[in-house]
Amino acid sequence: MKEKVNQMFKDKLFLVMLVLGLLTIVAAAGVVTIQRGNQQGEENPYMEIQEPGGYIAGETAPQQTQVAGNSNAVKPTDTDKEELPVEETRGLAEGTIDEPIAQVGAGKDAATPLVLNFTDASKMTWPVFGNVLLDYSMESTIYFPTLDQYKCNPGLVIQGDVSDPVSAPSNARVQEVGSNEEIGNYVVLDLGNDYSVTCGQLKDIQVVENEYMEQGQIIGYVSEPTKYYSVEGTNLFLEMKHQDKTVDPLDYLQ
Repeated sequence: MKEKVNQMFKDKLFLVMLVLGLLTIVAAAGVVTIQRGNQQGEENPYMEIQEPGGYIAGETAPQQTQVAGNSNAVKPTDTDKEELPVEETRGLAEGTIDEPIAQVGAGKDAATPLVLNFTDASKMTWPVFGNVLLDYSMESTIYFPTLDQYKCNPGLVIQGDVSDPVSAPSNARVQEVGSNEEIGNYVVLDLGNDYSVTCGQLKDIQVVENEYMEQGQIIGYVSEPTKYYSVEGTNLFLEMKHQDKTVDPLDYLQ
């Protein structure tokens, strides 16, 4: 009986030693696996996911270039330009957007310059249509009804009605806008090549100095006559000069 008890004790001790040995082997294998995992640095076992900004998580985001004039503004990228309308993309590429071209008659600061080349063979249109009340006469005197005297006349006195439009007789640049007692409000037009014309007895002048005008463009309107022409009646005074010497406008009117 005693021998059987000793034999059973030996068998249980053997089983305990066997179990302990197996547990020791398993624990050693786990330690080796953990150390191998800690030493591996060549590959990242996790998937790299791109963030919305176009760079990989963990990387430093590219700095954005600020645009002057807006603390929150960002300089557009090439991708942004592709999404803009054609006109805006062109403006970004060139650094500015084209401004509208100024037109003749838009004012002295906006008018488009014209080539003024009036010559001795050039012709003008009539600024108003009416009878000639007093002819040009610098070589002899003619009678002025209102003044009741004879004197030379440096221009034409052309009949008109109050508020008749007065047009530019040729392409010109407005040289002067003024007023005096004899011919009232007037405009001096530079035709080019030292030719100029003066239109007097005006109101509601539509032009300014240094403005370029096309032939036929409205200068102003016929006004009531000054006291120098009360008897002659409503009229337009037209004087023409070449190199500061008066010439007969009739030689150039067609």
